[in-house]
Amino acid sequence: MSEIEILHHRFCQYSEAFKGNTKATIKWLKSEFRSFIKFSNVESINQVNRIVVEDWILKGKLEFNWSAKTVKTRLQAVSLFLDWCVRENLIQENCIKDIPKPKLPIRIPKNLTKEEAMLLLDWTKNFSYDYKFERTRAVAIIATFIYTGIRKEELRNLRMQDINLENKTLFVFNGKGDKDRILPLHNNLIIILEEYLKDRKRLKKHCPYFFTAMRQDSRMGDSVIKRLITKIRDKSKIDFHPHLLRHTFATLMLEGGCNLYALSRMLGHSDIKTTTIYLAASKAHLQEQIGKHPLTF
Repeated sequence: MSEIEILHHRFCQYSEAFKGNTKATIKWLKSEFRSFIKFSNVESINQVNRIVVEDWILKGKLEFNWSAKTVKTRLQAVSLFLDWCVRENLIQENCIKDIPKPKLPIRIPKNLTKEEAMLLLDWTKNFSYDYKFERTRAVAIIATFIYTGIRKEELRNLRMQDINLENKTLFVFNGKGDKDRILPLHNNLIIILEEYLKDRKRLKKHCPYFFTAMRQDSRMGDSVIKRLITKIRDKSKIDFHPHLLRHTFATLMLEGGCNLYALSRMLGHSDIKTTTIYLAASKAHLQEQIGKHPLTF
């Protein structure tokens, strides 16, 4: 391991211990740094300069067609490491600070319509499964995505104690950005979750995680959701994935009259500006607003 790789390892340990960065963030920092080291072949922190970094970005942009988002996130990952090196008095300045960051295109998130979301639930309910538990679990998973806007890993990490059907609440513990939040449960979702819990009890599942594996009494594996979505998508011809269902939840909530602040809290956004992108995605909401124009005939 080179000198700079040892330094970066220390930086990752510092970020996890003192800044509270999640394992996912540490994985991202390591991945982007490996990309930089592989291209530049630098072995010492003193070999890192603006020209070396710019050459890395240029190669990625011209030869591998990196998007503006990829360029920005990779610069950010290396810049965080260099900021730490400055604080540790290993270098005098962060050479990336003066490199222009590309502007990210503002894209309207794709989502399913209300009719498509209902059709997706119907397909999930009526799909051919080998076991009854497989069906009730599949319906509970897709319905939870659609009715709460929860992220995939947040769903997998749900514990039995996190869902209170009597109080109609779902607690997301340590979600993205180490944030906790409480989500209200829709009555339709409660009915679906009750069916799942009955089946879970019938099979004598005692695992503390809410969504369990089919055969073992353990947390449901990550591949379960991937396989389920692939099967339903291929059969129904509805193109979707977990994050698109999150966009669908947000858009449908706005169309149903939910205010932006409440939606921002439910989605777990740190900044309400992040939530405003869904205003552009909601055609029904925009149509309703244009109807408020005072010049009428």
